[in-house]
Amino acid sequence: MSYDGKLLARARGELDNIRTKNREEMQRRYAAACGKIPELAGIDRELRAQMAKLVRLTIGKGPDLKEQLDELRGQNLDLQMRRAELLTGAGFAPGYLDEIISCPLCRDTGLYQGGVCRCLDRLYNRELTKELGTLMRRGDESFERFDLSLYPAEPDPATGRVPREIMRMVSEACRRYAENFSDTSRNLLFQGGTGLGKTYLSACIARVVAERGFSVCYDTASAALDNYEKAKFNRDTEEGEAAAVRIRRMESCDLMILDDLGTEMPTPMAQSALYTLVNSRLVNGKKTIVSTNLTNEELTRRYTPQIASRILGEFQCLPFLGTDIRRLRRGV
Repeated sequence: MSYDGKLLARARGELDNIRTKNREEMQRRYAAACGKIPELAGIDRELRAQMAKLVRLTIGKGPDLKEQLDELRGQNLDLQMRRAELLTGAGFAPGYLDEIISCPLCRDTGLYQGGVCRCLDRLYNRELTKELGTLMRRGDESFERFDLSLYPAEPDPATGRVPREIMRMVSEACRRYAENFSDTSRNLLFQGGTGLGKTYLSACIARVVAERGFSVCYDTASAALDNYEKAKFNRDTEEGEAAAVRIRRMESCDLMILDDLGTEMPTPMAQSALYTLVNSRLVNGKKTIVSTNLTNEELTRRYTPQIASRILGEFQCLPFLGTDIRRLRRGV
């Protein structure tokens, strides 16, 4: 995986914060232990002195080195046993003063087996999500706040289905999808009229998936596809280079959420960009969620057969039913 230097630096900064918090917690614990066990600080000074003596003996390599090392090991063991007895007697749990490490693989260095550790990779993915999460601006999207009471409990005259029950199943499906997201997850198509919660549930999924350490890109179809035009026609400009970076992220991220498909301008350039984005992600096994107000027939009429067949054939459809929630809240 290639990393953006700026985002990787921010991720390393977060890892530094984790290390700092761990050190502060260790210092707090040590101060608490010393407050109850005045002898503790003296024992630790002796242990450090023994370590320095061990280094000197090893370098010196005198004739009686083995005897001195055996004696030093015995003294060290006695001190450690005394230290453990004091801590236990004062009511502290075993390991209370052990070094606090958040990642056992890299010991919070961010490096593992010659590469980036998965803990730093998760922090990087969160920074990537922040960078592209332009739709997640409310800050309160969560599955717990999804209000089913806004959906009618009576059957819809056109379909005969009960919107509230359908949306209960849809919201639970979205929750399971987010909590179990992996490289074997399905692509999803959120389909239904305006104001039925497609964007809201998309944001809920994005938050959960990003918190689990996956990279998520989230944007409207018009904004996402506009990057392809900027990258092509402004190639040697700062704007064009920034658009090219966003395209690479959208095509390679673990989960791409393309909101409001069908609201973008229906130009040949947009059609080409949409095909490139959707097809490249399918080919590479990357997961995509598309939300749209368009029906299957409208998708087929609006887009090329290559695009329509991929969206309708490779995506699991979740239907959104009900009455425009935004209008209900405005009292319209």
